[in-house]
Amino acid sequence: MIAHDSHVPLYIQIKDYIRLNIQAGVFPENSRIPSERQLAEQFQVSRLTVSKAINELIQEGLLHSHVGKGTFVSSTKIEQELRTLTSFTEEMIRRGQRPSSRVLYAAVEPASSEVTKALLLPSGTKIIVLRRVRLADNQPVALETSAIVAAICPGIVDKHDFSQESLYQVLREECGIRIAYARQTFESRQATPEEQEALHLDPHTPILGITRVTYNAQEQPIEYVRSAYRGDRYKFNAILRYGE
Repeated sequence: MIAHDSHVPLYIQIKDYIRLNIQAGVFPENSRIPSERQLAEQFQVSRLTVSKAINELIQEGLLHSHVGKGTFVSSTKIEQELRTLTSFTEEMIRRGQRPSSRVLYAAVEPASSEVTKALLLPSGTKIIVLRRVRLADNQPVALETSAIVAAICPGIVDKHDFSQESLYQVLREECGIRIAYARQTFESRQATPEEQEALHLDPHTPILGITRVTYNAQEQPIEYVRSAYRGDRYKFNAILRYGE
């Protein structure tokens, strides 16, 4: 319970109560916690006080909310080491999770100015655009849009089901493309309305935005990717070695 006469603010006490119940397993992963109204009645405080506690726990990634459904305990974050370039499918399999995707868009179209600049292409070059929601154990963790030079692997959009197949595996095995390395940029930002809808996000849930240019063995840029990872479900680790 909380102490109304304590010097510790009430919302902090409620945060600690929820956090301790998560750690003790009283509120298991993916379970719904009591509503703001229920907690306000339980602790005899205003819903505004409860809302502040819950929103801070959402920002910390311990909770996430679904509009119209309630507030839920977040799953343990997926951690990825930034040491080698792997596909989402390969990384999830390595972690013992089941990868899948929901394809939102797949087509061949002229490259945008953003893509032509990133891939050093002439204006009007045809590219394959593949936009997918990436899922781990059926839970959405990222919205990813890949742009690939169409000429390097023609016809793959019609021949493959990228809701189940790995794009990098198809490029490697069918098109003979050897991916060598990639350059990535990370930024923390607010989710767009499209990202909120695709990833079932509350507006307050942080997004980790990533842009990547992937290169083949001849050091030619072949893929440009824009991704939005759920900040409450995913985090990256990097090993940095000191050098003179």
